[in-house]
Amino acid sequence: MIRLGVLGWPVGHSRSPALQNAALEAVGLGADWRYQLLPVPPELFEPTVRALPAAGFRAVNVTIPHKEAALALASGASPRAAAIGAANTLLFRPDGGIWADNTDAPALIEALARRTSLAGASVLVLGAGGSARAAVWALRDAGAGEVAVWNRTPARAAALAAEFGARTVPEPLDAADILVNCTSVGLRPGDELGALLPAPHRLDSHRVVVDFVYREGGTPLTRAARASGVPTVDGLELLVGQGAIGFELFTGLTAPVEAMRGAVGLSSAR
Repeated sequence: MIRLGVLGWPVGHSRSPALQNAALEAVGLGADWRYQLLPVPPELFEPTVRALPAAGFRAVNVTIPHKEAALALASGASPRAAAIGAANTLLFRPDGGIWADNTDAPALIEALARRTSLAGASVLVLGAGGSARAAVWALRDAGAGEVAVWNRTPARAAALAAEFGARTVPEPLDAADILVNCTSVGLRPGDELGALLPAPHRLDSHRVVVDFVYREGGTPLTRAARASGVPTVDGLELLVGQGAIGFELFTGLTAPVEAMRGAVGLSSAR
């Protein structure tokens, strides 16, 4: 059995196993390949990753809070993962090496391109972790205009902004064409929009709202944006986008995107 998985803490909410196992079935690999959850706390991340190849793992995805640690332990990385400073995909090579990549960045740009032009667009990114690093780098690389970063810890926002040529803001602003949430707010059932965006914040001032988080029925942010008539990119769409790129890295086969969308309850792509 060839094994794949997703490491995170927490990770029980992840839809990646449903997504990737449906894809494996669709291409005829379901009998010999399996994708599973791997809940791993930060202090056990490195020893766990290094033990995975001996347990039959060919590759893994990495989610909160391990994306920066994933790049740090890799022996090699794609140019975009190295530039971002975070990875969400690790491939175990026959020679014992660990190759890192970041599929969050292209998935975000592909999803936004279906809704709006990025050329010269102003963007507000909430957060300063691994997903935020991917978002800021990708947006700057794709030709966005001014990219602003906000984080509850100003020093983290300042460090990220300085590294990628963005700027920081002291509070979340509504004067941006695109809003991107890269924090974990919305993941927990009790989370409310006010924990992310203090009132008054006019969601209808944005052309598009993006949330890396996904939850059954939507997050507080995506629900509020849709109620205001604002196009959204939710975490499930980003999951499918990055998952399709990852699947092709894992298997060398074209990803069955419609099967993957169906596995997480998304309608056919237009």
